[in-house]
Amino acid sequence: MAPRPKEAAFALVGVVMGLASTAQAQTNPVVVELYTSQGCAACPPADAVLQQLAERDDVIALGLHVDYWDYIGWADSFGQSAFSSRQKEYARNNGRASVYTPQMIISGQDEVKGSATMKVMGLIQDHLAQSSGSQQIVVSLTPSGNGQMRIDARSPFPLKPPADIQIVRYRNTAEVEIMGGENEGRKVTYHNIVTQWDIVAQWDGLEPFRKDVTLDGSGPVVVLVQERGQGPILAAARQR
Repeated sequence: MAPRPKEAAFALVGVVMGLASTAQAQTNPVVVELYTSQGCAACPPADAVLQQLAERDDVIALGLHVDYWDYIGWADSFGQSAFSSRQKEYARNNGRASVYTPQMIISGQDEVKGSATMKVMGLIQDHLAQSSGSQQIVVSLTPSGNGQMRIDARSPFPLKPPADIQIVRYRNTAEVEIMGGENEGRKVTYHNIVTQWDIVAQWDGLEPFRKDVTLDGSGPVVVLVQERGQGPILAAARQR
């Protein structure tokens, strides 16, 4: 288990969705990252847990497919080395030298086996309770036409260390027939498959943040405010 979140992080977790009519309102969503692979025999149960979480408005569930299992006979069609690197950075932050699948990271802080349903749900409830009633960073997403979206964020206090503003894009669902590796012969439906993860700015919270960004395609958009150095996720917003 990763170290308990920093006390300061408890006061920061928060979100307010954009005011556009196409956006769905959410308050204090918990971000869950599942590190998974099509080539991992232990992963399908965790992929099923992510499916449950993807249906919740109080959770932003993200499936990050790693590429370090590709050598066993099946290259994950969604795998990216950047996601393997992100998982390894969490491991380094938590004093570990190795990574595994399926693993979930809750709010950038707690780690848990992705198929441990009761433990996953318990950690999510813990994070929802921690953020309830606390001072919050407020994030809003406003589509402005022509593929543009405006990100606005406000913090009631400075952010030390500063935070990374990140944009995540994902694909809602895809069915994959796996023809090799440990899951050969299985057909698995994946959900909230992350396709892109970019840092677009850094922010110290001293002044309100505003940035217009250009988006490709019409898929869901997630904006995260995460403590620099891949620390706690301080706020999140989503436009489906």
